[in-house]
Amino acid sequence: MSSQNLPQSPESPLSSEQSSAQGRKPRVAVVFGGRSSEHGISVVTAGAIMSAIDRTKYDVLPIGITRDGRWALTSDDPARMAITDRQVPDVEQLAGSGAVRGSVTLSVDPGNRDVVVGEPGAVPTVLGQVDVVFPMLHGPYGEDGTLQGLLELSGVPYVGSGVLSSAVGQDKEYMKRVFISFGLPVGPYEVVRPREWESDRPAARKRIMEFAAEHGWPLFVKPARGGSSMGITKVDDPAGLDEAIEEARRHDPKFLVESLLRGREIECGVLEFKDGPRASVPAEIPPVTAHDFYDFEAKYIDSAAGLVPAPLTDEQTAEVQRLAVDAFEAAACEGLVRADFFLTEDGTFVINEINTMPGFTPISMYPRMWQASGVDYPELVDRLITSALNRPTGLR
Repeated sequence: MSSQNLPQSPESPLSSEQSSAQGRKPRVAVVFGGRSSEHGISVVTAGAIMSAIDRTKYDVLPIGITRDGRWALTSDDPARMAITDRQVPDVEQLAGSGAVRGSVTLSVDPGNRDVVVGEPGAVPTVLGQVDVVFPMLHGPYGEDGTLQGLLELSGVPYVGSGVLSSAVGQDKEYMKRVFISFGLPVGPYEVVRPREWESDRPAARKRIMEFAAEHGWPLFVKPARGGSSMGITKVDDPAGLDEAIEEARRHDPKFLVESLLRGREIECGVLEFKDGPRASVPAEIPPVTAHDFYDFEAKYIDSAAGLVPAPLTDEQTAEVQRLAVDAFEAAACEGLVRADFFLTEDGTFVINEINTMPGFTPISMYPRMWQASGVDYPELVDRLITSALNRPTGLR
Protein backbone atom coordinates (compact mmCIF):
# COMPACT_ATOMS: atom_id res chain seq x y z
CA MET A 1 0.00 0.00 0.00
CA SER A 2 1.34 3.42 -0.95
CA SER A 3 2.42 5.68 1.90
CA GLN A 4 2.68 8.80 -0.25
CA ASN A 5 1.52 11.92 1.66
CA LEU A 6 1.00 9.90 4.86
CA PRO A 7 2.30 11.64 8.02
CA GLN A 8 5.61 10.43 9.35
CA SER A 9 6.69 9.97 12.97
CA PRO A 10 8.19 13.16 14.47
CA GLU A 11 11.54 12.96 16.19
CA SER A 12 10.42 14.16 19.61
CA PRO A 13 6.73 14.39 20.55
CA LEU A 14 6.01 17.28 22.91
CA SER A 15 3.07 18.56 24.91
CA SER A 16 1.20 21.61 23.68
CA GLU A 17 3.00 23.76 26.29
CA GLN A 18 6.38 22.45 25.20
CA SER A 19 5.48 22.90 21.56
CA SER A 20 5.09 26.62 22.15
CA ALA A 21 8.25 26.87 24.25
CA GLN A 22 10.49 24.72 22.03
CA GLY A 23 9.23 25.71 18.62
CA ARG A 24 7.35 22.58 17.52
CA LYS A 25 4.06 23.36 15.84
CA PRO A 26 0.98 22.06 17.67
CA ARG A 27 -0.35 18.87 16.07
CA VAL A 28 -4.03 18.93 15.04
CA ALA A 29 -5.71 15.56 14.53
CA VAL A 30 -8.63 16.04 12.13
CA VAL A 31 -11.00 13.12 12.77
CA PHE A 32 -13.70 12.42 10.20
CA GLY A 33 -15.97 9.81 8.61
CA GLY A 34 -17.56 7.67 11.30
CA ARG A 35 -20.39 5.21 11.67
CA SER A 36 -23.37 7.50 11.12
CA SER A 37 -25.38 8.10 7.96
CA GLU A 38 -23.61 11.46 7.72
CA HIS A 39 -20.26 9.75 7.07
CA GLY A 40 -19.84 11.17 3.57
CA ILE A 41 -20.46 14.82 4.36
CA SER A 42 -18.08 14.46 7.31
CA VAL A 43 -15.32 13.46 4.86
CA VAL A 44 -16.13 16.43 2.63
CA THR A 45 -16.11 18.80 5.59
CA ALA A 46 -12.80 17.47 6.88
CA GLY A 47 -11.23 18.02 3.48
CA ALA A 48 -12.28 21.67 3.57
CA ILE A 49 -10.95 22.07 7.12
CA MET A 50 -7.61 20.50 6.20
CA SER A 51 -7.29 22.87 3.23
CA ALA A 52 -7.90 25.86 5.49
CA ILE A 53 -5.59 25.02 8.40
CA ASP A 54 -2.52 27.25 8.45
CA ARG A 55 0.38 24.82 7.92
CA THR A 56 2.87 27.44 9.08
CA LYS A 57 1.24 27.23 12.53
CA TYR A 58 0.05 23.62 12.81
CA ASP A 59 0.94 20.08 11.83
CA VAL A 60 -2.08 18.08 10.61
CA LEU A 61 -2.77 14.42 11.34
CA PRO A 62 -5.75 13.17 9.26
CA ILE A 63 -7.60 10.26 10.91
CA GLY A 64 -10.51 8.65 9.08
CA ILE A 65 -13.05 6.41 10.79
CA THR A 66 -14.56 3.77 8.49
CA ARG A 67 -18.26 2.98 8.46
CA ASP A 68 -17.59 -0.07 10.63
CA GLY A 69 -15.68 2.01 13.19
CA ARG A 70 -12.01 1.36 12.35
CA TRP A 71 -9.68 4.31 12.91
CA ALA A 72 -7.09 4.70 10.16
CA LEU A 73 -4.39 7.16 9.17
CA THR A 74 -5.21 8.78 5.82
CA SER A 75 -3.26 10.88 3.36
CA ASP A 76 -3.18 14.62 3.81
CA ASP A 77 -4.79 15.22 0.44
CA PRO A 78 -8.07 17.16 0.62
CA ALA A 79 -8.59 16.82 -3.15
CA ARG A 80 -9.54 13.16 -2.59
CA MET A 81 -12.30 14.23 -0.19
CA ALA A 82 -14.62 16.29 -2.40
CA ILE A 83 -18.07 15.54 -3.80
CA THR A 84 -17.67 14.06 -7.30
CA ASP A 85 -20.50 13.42 -9.78
CA ARG A 86 -23.06 14.08 -7.04
CA GLN A 87 -21.49 11.35 -4.89
CA VAL A 88 -20.04 12.01 -1.45
CA PRO A 89 -16.74 10.26 -0.64
CA ASP A 90 -16.08 7.85 2.20
CA VAL A 91 -13.09 6.58 4.12
CA GLU A 92 -13.29 3.16 2.49
CA GLN A 93 -12.89 4.80 -0.93
CA LEU A 94 -9.77 6.50 0.37
CA ALA A 95 -8.57 3.07 1.45
CA GLY A 96 -9.22 1.71 -2.03
CA SER A 97 -7.05 4.45 -3.50
CA GLY A 98 -4.17 3.54 -1.23
CA ALA A 99 -4.70 6.63 0.89
CA VAL A 100 -5.32 4.87 4.20
CA ARG A 101 -2.70 3.23 6.38
CA GLY A 102 -2.98 0.90 9.33
CA SER A 103 -5.16 1.07 12.40
CA VAL A 104 -4.90 4.13 14.64
CA THR A 105 -5.03 3.96 18.43
CA LEU A 106 -5.32 6.92 20.77
CA SER A 107 -4.26 6.31 24.36
CA VAL A 108 -6.83 6.82 27.12
CA ASP A 109 -4.00 7.63 29.56
CA PRO A 110 -4.21 11.40 30.20
CA GLY A 111 -0.43 11.44 30.64
CA ASN A 112 0.17 9.99 27.20
CA ARG A 113 -1.26 11.65 24.09
CA ASP A 114 0.64 9.44 21.65
CA VAL A 115 -1.06 8.24 18.49
CA VAL A 116 0.04 4.74 17.47
CA VAL A 117 -0.42 3.18 14.02
CA GLY A 118 -0.42 -0.59 13.71
CA GLU A 119 -0.12 -2.53 10.46
CA PRO A 120 -0.29 -6.31 9.97
CA GLY A 121 3.13 -7.92 10.36
CA ALA A 122 4.83 -4.69 11.41
CA VAL A 123 5.96 -3.13 14.68
CA PRO A 124 3.48 -0.38 15.71
CA THR A 125 4.65 3.11 14.82
CA VAL A 126 4.39 5.93 17.37
CA LEU A 127 3.45 9.12 15.54
CA GLY A 128 3.89 11.29 18.59
CA GLN A 129 1.54 13.40 20.62
CA VAL A 130 -1.67 15.03 19.52
CA ASP A 131 -2.16 18.52 20.92
CA VAL A 132 -5.76 19.06 19.85
CA VAL A 133 -8.47 17.12 18.00
CA PHE A 134 -10.77 18.71 15.43
CA PRO A 135 -13.67 16.19 15.42
CA MET A 136 -15.38 16.77 12.08
CA LEU A 137 -17.94 14.04 12.73
CA HIS A 138 -21.66 14.50 12.26
CA GLY A 139 -24.41 12.48 13.91
CA PRO A 140 -24.16 9.45 16.22
CA TYR A 141 -20.77 8.11 17.32
CA GLY A 142 -19.08 11.45 16.90
CA GLU A 143 -21.23 14.53 17.42
CA ASP A 144 -23.32 13.01 20.22
CA GLY A 145 -20.84 13.03 23.12
CA THR A 146 -19.37 9.57 22.53
CA LEU A 147 -16.13 10.78 20.93
CA GLN A 148 -16.02 13.70 23.34
CA GLY A 149 -16.08 11.22 26.24
CA LEU A 150 -13.14 9.33 24.77
CA LEU A 151 -11.18 12.55 24.38
CA GLU A 152 -11.99 13.57 27.96
CA LEU A 153 -10.62 10.22 29.16
CA SER A 154 -7.52 10.78 27.03
CA GLY A 155 -7.03 14.32 28.31
CA VAL A 156 -6.79 15.67 24.76
CA PRO A 157 -8.27 19.13 24.05
CA TYR A 158 -10.82 19.21 21.24
CA VAL A 159 -12.87 21.64 19.19
CA GLY A 160 -16.53 22.03 20.10
CA SER A 161 -18.89 21.18 22.91
CA GLY A 162 -18.34 18.67 25.69
CA VAL A 163 -20.06 15.39 26.49
CA LEU A 164 -23.36 16.64 27.90
CA SER A 165 -23.84 19.51 25.45
CA SER A 166 -23.01 17.29 22.49
CA ALA A 167 -25.49 14.64 23.67
CA VAL A 168 -28.22 17.24 24.23
CA GLY A 169 -27.51 18.82 20.85
CA GLN A 170 -27.87 15.45 19.12
CA ASP A 171 -31.08 14.29 20.82
CA LYS A 172 -33.96 16.43 19.58
CA GLU A 173 -36.23 15.37 22.44
CA TYR A 174 -33.90 16.43 25.23
CA MET A 175 -32.73 19.48 23.31
CA LYS A 176 -36.32 20.71 23.24
CA ARG A 177 -36.81 19.86 26.91
CA VAL A 178 -33.74 21.93 27.80
CA PHE A 179 -34.90 24.86 25.68
CA ILE A 180 -38.37 24.79 27.21
CA SER A 181 -36.88 24.76 30.72
CA PHE A 182 -34.91 27.92 29.85
CA GLY A 183 -37.96 29.66 28.41
CA LEU A 184 -36.98 29.44 24.75
CA PRO A 185 -39.83 29.19 22.21
CA VAL A 186 -40.28 25.65 20.81
CA GLY A 187 -42.86 24.36 18.31
CA PRO A 188 -45.35 21.53 18.98
CA TYR A 189 -43.94 18.00 18.88
CA GLU A 190 -44.50 14.43 20.02
CA VAL A 191 -41.85 11.82 20.85
CA VAL A 192 -42.29 8.09 20.31
CA ARG A 193 -39.71 5.97 22.10
CA PRO A 194 -38.60 2.50 20.97
CA ARG A 195 -40.37 0.52 23.70
CA GLU A 196 -43.64 2.35 23.10
CA TRP A 197 -43.59 1.69 19.33
CA GLU A 198 -42.50 -1.94 19.69
CA SER A 199 -44.90 -2.87 22.51
CA ASP A 200 -48.07 -1.00 21.49
CA ARG A 201 -47.89 0.38 17.98
CA PRO A 202 -51.66 1.13 17.70
CA ALA A 203 -51.53 3.30 20.84
CA ALA A 204 -48.49 5.20 19.57
CA ARG A 205 -50.08 5.73 16.17
CA LYS A 206 -53.31 6.92 17.84
CA ARG A 207 -51.34 9.53 19.77
CA ILE A 208 -49.74 10.75 16.55
CA MET A 209 -53.15 10.99 14.88
CA GLU A 210 -54.48 13.00 17.84
CA PHE A 211 -51.48 15.31 17.48
CA ALA A 212 -52.27 15.71 13.76
CA ALA A 213 -55.92 16.43 14.54
CA GLU A 214 -54.84 19.20 16.91
CA HIS A 215 -52.10 20.77 14.79
CA GLY A 216 -53.04 19.77 11.24
CA TRP A 217 -51.26 18.19 8.30
CA PRO A 218 -48.59 18.03 6.97
CA LEU A 219 -46.36 16.61 9.67
CA PHE A 220 -42.62 15.99 9.74
CA VAL A 221 -41.39 12.63 11.02
CA LYS A 222 -37.76 12.73 12.17
CA PRO A 223 -35.17 10.46 13.77
CA ALA A 224 -34.59 11.82 17.27
CA ARG A 225 -30.80 11.61 16.99
CA GLY A 226 -30.12 12.24 13.31
CA GLY A 227 -28.78 15.21 11.37
CA SER A 228 -28.42 16.74 7.88
CA SER A 229 -32.13 15.96 7.35
CA MET A 230 -31.33 12.25 7.05
CA GLY A 231 -34.43 10.09 7.57
CA ILE A 232 -36.82 13.04 7.68
CA THR A 233 -40.09 12.80 5.76
CA LYS A 234 -42.78 15.37 5.15
CA VAL A 235 -46.12 13.55 5.51
CA ASP A 236 -49.17 15.12 3.88
CA ASP A 237 -51.85 12.67 5.08
CA PRO A 238 -52.31 9.50 7.18
CA ALA A 239 -51.57 7.22 4.20
CA GLY A 240 -47.88 8.15 4.26
CA LEU A 241 -47.37 7.97 8.02
CA ASP A 242 -46.24 4.37 8.49
CA GLU A 243 -43.68 4.56 5.68
CA ALA A 244 -42.29 7.80 7.14
CA ILE A 245 -42.00 6.23 10.59
CA GLU A 246 -40.11 3.26 9.23
CA GLU A 247 -37.75 5.58 7.36
CA ALA A 248 -37.07 7.55 10.55
CA ARG A 249 -36.57 4.35 12.56
CA ARG A 250 -34.05 3.16 9.98
CA HIS A 251 -31.81 5.89 11.41
CA ASP A 252 -32.96 5.88 15.04
CA PRO A 253 -35.54 3.71 16.89
CA LYS A 254 -36.71 6.86 18.71
CA PHE A 255 -38.50 9.38 16.50
CA LEU A 256 -40.28 12.72 16.69
CA VAL A 257 -43.37 14.06 14.99
CA GLU A 258 -43.50 17.82 14.49
CA SER A 259 -46.15 20.10 13.06
CA LEU A 260 -45.47 22.31 10.06
CA LEU A 261 -44.53 25.82 11.15
CA ARG A 262 -45.49 28.21 8.38
CA GLY A 263 -43.02 30.98 7.92
CA ARG A 264 -39.38 31.63 7.05
CA GLU A 265 -36.36 29.45 7.91
CA ILE A 266 -33.67 31.53 9.63
CA GLU A 267 -30.25 30.35 10.82
CA CYS A 268 -27.70 32.03 13.06
CA GLY A 269 -24.14 31.04 13.94
CA VAL A 270 -22.64 31.29 17.41
CA LEU A 271 -18.88 31.41 17.99
CA GLU A 272 -17.08 31.51 21.32
CA PHE A 273 -14.70 34.42 21.83
CA LYS A 274 -12.55 35.25 24.87
CA ASP A 275 -15.32 37.47 26.24
CA GLY A 276 -18.04 34.88 25.61
CA PRO A 277 -20.23 33.64 22.75
CA ARG A 278 -21.24 35.99 19.96
CA ALA A 279 -23.80 35.60 17.20
CA SER A 280 -23.16 36.04 13.49
CA VAL A 281 -25.40 37.85 11.07
CA PRO A 282 -28.36 35.53 10.41
CA ALA A 283 -29.13 33.78 7.13
CA GLU A 284 -32.38 32.75 5.48
CA ILE A 285 -33.06 29.45 3.73
CA PRO A 286 -35.45 30.32 0.91
CA PRO A 287 -38.07 27.82 -0.30
CA VAL A 288 -36.38 25.01 -2.23
CA THR A 289 -38.54 24.39 -5.29
CA ALA A 290 -36.87 21.12 -6.34
CA HIS A 291 -37.30 19.55 -2.88
CA ASP A 292 -40.10 19.16 -0.36
CA PHE A 293 -37.90 20.83 2.25
CA TYR A 294 -34.25 21.73 2.91
CA ASP A 295 -33.02 18.13 2.89
CA PHE A 296 -29.57 16.56 2.49
CA GLU A 297 -29.48 16.83 -1.31
CA ALA A 298 -30.62 20.45 -1.23
CA LYS A 299 -27.91 21.31 1.31
CA TYR A 300 -24.93 19.46 -0.07
CA ILE A 301 -25.55 18.03 -3.54
CA ASP A 302 -27.57 20.78 -5.22
CA SER A 303 -25.94 23.47 -3.05
CA ALA A 304 -29.17 25.39 -2.56
CA ALA A 305 -27.96 28.82 -1.54
CA GLY A 306 -29.24 30.65 1.50
CA LEU A 307 -29.48 34.41 1.73
CA VAL A 308 -26.66 35.92 3.79
CA PRO A 309 -27.43 38.16 5.54
CA ALA A 310 -31.12 37.39 5.93
CA PRO A 311 -33.45 40.23 4.90
CA LEU A 312 -34.67 41.03 8.41
CA THR A 313 -35.35 44.23 10.28
CA ASP A 314 -32.76 45.41 12.78
CA GLU A 315 -35.08 44.37 15.58
CA GLN A 316 -35.59 40.88 14.13
CA THR A 317 -31.83 40.45 13.62
CA ALA A 318 -31.11 41.43 17.21
CA GLU A 319 -33.84 39.08 18.49
CA VAL A 320 -32.64 36.00 16.60
CA GLN A 321 -29.03 36.71 17.61
CA ARG A 322 -30.11 36.92 21.25
CA LEU A 323 -32.05 33.68 21.02
CA ALA A 324 -29.11 31.91 19.32
CA VAL A 325 -26.74 32.89 22.13
CA ASP A 326 -29.39 31.95 24.72
CA ALA A 327 -29.69 28.49 23.13
CA PHE A 328 -25.88 28.12 23.16
CA GLU A 329 -25.83 28.97 26.86
CA ALA A 330 -28.90 26.87 27.73
CA ALA A 331 -27.23 23.72 26.38
CA ALA A 332 -23.88 24.73 27.96
CA CYS A 333 -22.18 24.62 24.57
CA GLU A 334 -18.58 25.47 23.77
CA GLY A 335 -16.76 26.55 20.65
CA LEU A 336 -19.49 26.80 18.03
CA VAL A 337 -23.15 26.20 17.30
CA ARG A 338 -25.53 26.79 14.42
CA ALA A 339 -29.01 27.60 15.67
CA ASP A 340 -31.99 27.06 13.35
CA PHE A 341 -35.24 28.97 13.70
CA PHE A 342 -38.60 29.54 12.08
CA LEU A 343 -39.88 33.10 11.82
CA THR A 344 -43.59 32.37 11.91
CA GLU A 345 -46.29 34.30 10.09
CA ASP A 346 -47.17 36.19 13.28
CA GLY A 347 -43.58 37.48 13.58
CA THR A 348 -42.46 35.13 16.37
CA PHE A 349 -39.15 33.25 16.30
CA VAL A 350 -39.36 29.55 17.21
CA ILE A 351 -36.18 27.56 17.67
CA ASN A 352 -36.08 24.31 15.73
CA GLU A 353 -32.69 22.91 16.78
CA ILE A 354 -29.01 23.56 17.34
CA ASN A 355 -26.08 21.79 15.69
CA THR A 356 -22.98 21.55 17.87
CA MET A 357 -20.84 20.55 14.85
CA PRO A 358 -22.65 22.07 11.87
CA GLY A 359 -21.84 21.54 8.23
CA PHE A 360 -18.49 23.24 7.67
CA THR A 361 -17.74 23.15 3.95
CA PRO A 362 -17.03 26.61 2.48
CA ILE A 363 -20.56 26.66 1.00
CA SER A 364 -22.18 25.62 4.30
CA MET A 365 -24.31 28.19 6.05
CA TYR A 366 -22.25 28.42 9.26
CA PRO A 367 -19.00 29.56 7.59
CA ARG A 368 -20.93 31.79 5.19
CA MET A 369 -22.65 33.58 8.06
CA TRP A 370 -19.31 34.23 9.75
CA GLN A 371 -17.76 35.33 6.45
CA ALA A 372 -20.50 37.96 6.25
CA SER A 373 -19.75 38.86 9.88
CA GLY A 374 -16.07 39.57 9.14
CA VAL A 375 -14.50 36.20 10.04
CA ASP A 376 -13.32 34.38 6.92
CA TYR A 377 -13.01 30.59 6.63
CA PRO A 378 -9.30 30.20 7.53
CA GLU A 379 -9.66 32.59 10.47
CA LEU A 380 -12.76 30.73 11.67
CA VAL A 381 -10.87 27.41 11.64
CA ASP A 382 -7.90 29.02 13.42
CA ARG A 383 -10.11 30.57 16.11
CA LEU A 384 -11.71 27.20 16.87
CA ILE A 385 -8.33 25.44 17.14
CA THR A 386 -6.84 28.19 19.30
CA SER A 387 -9.87 28.21 21.58
CA ALA A 388 -9.69 24.43 22.01
CA LEU A 389 -5.95 24.52 22.78
CA ASN A 390 -6.58 27.08 25.52
CA ARG A 391 -9.55 25.27 27.07
CA PRO A 392 -8.87 22.52 29.63
CA THR A 393 -10.59 19.14 29.45
CA GLY A 394 -12.47 17.57 32.35
CA LEU A 395 -13.53 19.54 35.42
CA ARG A 396 -10.37 21.57 35.77
